[in-house]
Amino acid sequence: MISILMALVAGVIFSLGLMISGMANPAKVQNFLDVAGQWDPSLAFVMIGAIGVGAVAFRIAGKRSKPLVADTFSLPTRTDIDKPLLAGAAIFGIGWGLAGYCPGPAIASISIGATTTFFFVISMLAGMILAKFTKRLL
Repeated sequence: MISILMALVAGVIFSLGLMISGMANPAKVQNFLDVAGQWDPSLAFVMIGAIGVGAVAFRIAGKRSKPLVADTFSLPTRTDIDKPLLAGAAIFGIGWGLAGYCPGPAIASISIGATTTFFFVISMLAGMILAKFTKRLL
């Protein structure tokens, strides 16, 4: 039960950070990506802050024998770069640039009640299901 509560608290903090920083605003994200037009560099500061917090958290976690609310750490073990990784990254980037959303901010933005956000999340979930189905075929 404590792990579910901790996940909820972490999710709420993450969502609040996305909303306060403007990462949940598609126009702000698209302006950040538009380096040849109305470039808005403010999200770079959000990313730098997130990298700093992540670096400190990973350093602290690396010194622990186990997480606070789990039996073991769940860290990725693969380090190779393959075609599915590159294709997925490209599709993710194209979708982010076109829609102005990535999955976390999109889900956080549902609370605003924007119809376009709802349709984006439904489409994103459909894409995830399609990708899982396609992967089984390959």
